[in-house]
Parts: sequence; C-alpha cells; structure tokens
Amino acid sequence: MSSDVTAPLAAAIAEAEKLITSAEFIDTDIDLADGLDYLAGSIAAVIQLARSRQRSHPNFVTSTGPSTKMGLDNPDTLYYHADIEPDGTYEVRGTRGSTVDLSFQILRGDYTATNVPGGDDAFDDRRITIADDGSFTLTFGPDPAGERPDNYFVLGDGASMLAVRDVYGDWTERKGSISIQRVDTRGTAPEEPDVAKVSRRFSVAGKMLLSRINTWFNFPKWFYLDEPVNTFTPPRLTPGGLRTQFSSVGHYRLADDEAMIITVPRSTAPYQGFQLGSMWYISLDYVNHQTSLNSHQAQVDSDGMIRLVVSRRNPGVTNWIETTGRARGILQFRWQRVDDPIGPELGPSAQVVAFDDVPAHLPEYAANRIDDAGWRDLIAARQQAFADRMLG
Repeated sequence: MSSDVTAPLAAAIAEAEKLITSAEFIDTDIDLADGLDYLAGSIAAVIQLARSRQRSHPNFVTSTGPSTKMGLDNPDTLYYHADIEPDGTYEVRGTRGSTVDLSFQILRGDYTATNVPGGDDAFDDRRITIADDGSFTLTFGPDPAGERPDNYFVLGDGASMLAVRDVYGDWTERKGSISIQRVDTRGTAPEEPDVAKVSRRFSVAGKMLLSRINTWFNFPKWFYLDEPVNTFTPPRLTPGGLRTQFSSVGHYRLADDEAMIITVPRSTAPYQGFQLGSMWYISLDYVNHQTSLNSHQAQVDSDGMIRLVVSRRNPGVTNWIETTGRARGILQFRWQRVDDPIGPELGPSAQVVAFDDVPAHLPEYAANRIDDAGWRDLIAARQQAFADRMLG
C-alpha cells in the first residue's frame, strides 16, 4: 500500500502550523501556546469529523467542545451537527430538556467575508410542535407538493449540514436528546469502507483543517477588529446566526494594572450571555475559570444592571471575568430567543479604569464582594455543573 495515504493531512498540518506560528498578534509565549493547542484541537476535530461523515446514514456529532474549539464557541451551548444532502429526507426525533433555548439551522457551506450562512433557515423550538411529554419529531426534506405537513422543514439548494444548539442559562438544567435518520436508508447499513475511501478521509481532513484555520483566522477581522479597542458595537443581528439572536462585540487590550467595567441591563430575553475569547477566536477556559457569565449566573444590582469586571487580577467581586493572563482578546454578548430587537439602550457600555479604582466604579461594591473561599466554591460548582452537563 502506498505510504502517501496520510500525506495530504500531514501537508495540511504543516501549512496550518506555519499560519499559527506566523500570526501577527502573537506577543507572548502564552499566545503561541494557545495557538498550538488550538491547532492540536483542530487536528483532533477534523479527523473525528472526516471519519464520522456519513451522508447516507447520518448521526449527530459534537461540532465543537472544550477540547476541539472553534468559532468563538459559547460556553453555555452544546453544539451538534449532522451532514445532509438537499435531495434527502431526514427524520429528527428528540426530547426537549429544560435548557433556555433549542435551535436548528440549515447550513450551506463555509463562511466567507461576504457570504455567511443566512438566518432564513434558522429557527428555535417555538416553531415546532412539542408533545406534552417533551418529545418531538421533525422532518427535513425537499419541498413537498401541496400543503406542508406540521413540523416539516424544506432543505434548499446546497443544504449540507443541519446544526443544533442546546443553550443553558443555569448550568444545572437538564439537556434533552436528539437523533437523526435518513428515511430512505433506515434499516440498512452503509457500505464498508475500502482503502480508497479511508485514503480520501485523510485528504478531506486536511482540507477541513485548512478551511477551519483560515475561516476563523479571518472572522474577527471581518466583524471585530476594525472596531475601536475596549468598546462594543451596538446590538445587531448576529452575522450568520439565528434570526432571534442579537450580539454586541468588541476586542480588548488591558494592562495588568487595568480593569474593564462593563455595564449592561439585565435583559428579559430568555438568554443573555457574555464571554471572553482569545485572539484565536475560541473561548477561554470556561470550566476552571469564570471567563463567561450569563444573566442566570451573574449578580444583578438593585438598579437592574449587571456590572462585570474584566481583569487579570482578582478584584474580589462575584462578577469577575478572568482574562487568564491574556492581555488581548475578544468580547462577545449574545441575546437569544428574543421577541423584539435589542436596541442600543439595552446594549453594554465599557470603561477602562485603574485596577485599584474598581471599587469606586461599582455602586454596590459591598454587596458584590466575595472572599477567596467563596470564589473556590463558585468555581467548584461551575466544574461540577459542567461535568454533569457533558455526561448527563
């Protein structure tokens, strides 16, 4: 057998490594280590995805997770996807859990600077009929002749992937279940892979790796980095996201003796979340550090405002958002399952202050305080809730 089977993947890894190590925003050893670790996770992800790709007999697989991050993954979300074809008919069965949002999106290829997946084929579970016991059955397929049945959704031209997001507020909520079957292949088995097919998987994995690295390398440039540093955009419909999702974004640069005070009204939307991301456009460690908070988790002041403190050092307040030593990074707010647009008055404002002056900028500083033991308890609860969520 030829020894060149793995060559396409090996070449892609080498090219991806050059992209990572030559990134213009690498300033420290931590930045480079983040990039190389991101590369390792991306390699693991594309190998898994290439091996699990099965359009004739699809299954939902985890799109991104704590060790295979991409695309500024939301710490509050479980991501799943299945490969589909526009002429296929697919039955999706599930049970609705107690999470705050469950959404579906039909994707057509990769993101580009001017062409992101549209929201017309993205919807949440308010558009589906769910039985009293929480169960549901959806059908995705070609446009049917005549009246469209209940819970039937049309796959348009170029449909290639069905993405599902299960979004948490309280991390101790109960997730549901989800499965997919292609109707015309149900009860049959896929063909066993031959050497040619296994070889193609290495080539596919290589292409996926370079596409993944290039896409998310450029995404912050398209939507974030042209904005003034340490500011937020007004809330807007998320590019390439759900029709009921708004976002406000920015990027930060903070010295060790600085902190950012973010003030935002607590929204009535079922989901409102904030997170930090690295310059590699992935979430920071959200399990062992508090690098994200949503409106169910955050402390809310008596005036209805959530005040977050972003800093490297611990300011001793409950709503501390840890930069984990990253002097630069991404800022992201999301509002989901909204009924009305999120206007500028509902968006965040940011102020950079001297770290020692943080108490003077928190009107309810005394009520916001937390000691070291309390912080350890908070992180321990976060770790346990995450472990339960992933295995539940």
